[in-house]
Amino acid sequence: MERVKEIEHSLQKKFRKSILNRFVMALNEYDLIRPNDKIACCISGGKDSVLMAKLFQEIKRHNKFPFEVEYLVMDPGYTPENRRLLEENLALLEIPATVFETRIFTHVENEKNPCYLCARQRRGWLYKKAAELGCNKIALGHHFDDVTETILMGMLYGGQVQTMMPKLHSQHFKGMQLIRPLYFVREADILHWCRYNDLHFLNCACRVTEKRAGEDAGKRQTVKQLLATLRADNPQVDANVFNSVTGVNLETVISWRKGDEVHHFLDDYEEELL
Repeated sequence: MERVKEIEHSLQKKFRKSILNRFVMALNEYDLIRPNDKIACCISGGKDSVLMAKLFQEIKRHNKFPFEVEYLVMDPGYTPENRRLLEENLALLEIPATVFETRIFTHVENEKNPCYLCARQRRGWLYKKAAELGCNKIALGHHFDDVTETILMGMLYGGQVQTMMPKLHSQHFKGMQLIRPLYFVREADILHWCRYNDLHFLNCACRVTEKRAGEDAGKRQTVKQLLATLRADNPQVDANVFNSVTGVNLETVISWRKGDEVHHFLDDYEEELL
């Protein structure tokens, strides 16, 4: 059996419950794919986005309704070594990707908040290229752990309750949406899949963070370590963090807003006595 077939077989069998079924669960739970969609599956070269591409290929084999997938890779300025690893993995896994180049790393390397600016510019380029290819959605490889970490980061560093949504309408590209099909897939299971198949992917590959190593581990890494510590005492901590934003009881919230509307619990506090 060819290696790519073995890797695909592992998703169909060994990792069916932990990865494939959870991928399909997110598609169904949040209505991420509809008939006649054309989706740009955005691949950074890291483990998450490459796995997402293989999962899209898997469900395409069982087309329950017509939709298309374009596999899209943006090179923001990778080193020759990282670019080569990316291309080797695409070839090994038989992912027919469209690759285009930008100079994002060069543009942000001297900025105070390079990660924020890099993420923003990446998304803009991906939307633009996806639109050129006739796509109406872009798919990003954020997984369950990214979601829970974002919830905690918002609370601890931003003083707000927010999360990484499973899908969003683009504010700048009319008719385009962003979807996150790995929403229910755990990072530990992705790492297990990589080790099981002896796969090695890009790990960040950012020239900027390589230069600044040691200066700042980053808020996300701090929160990731915090969750790992809490998980040792309570294995359900990640699920609890996630559930905190899926069952919000507005009667126990001091204030909240939707768009420009701000509501406060005092607005109708006295009316409850009538």
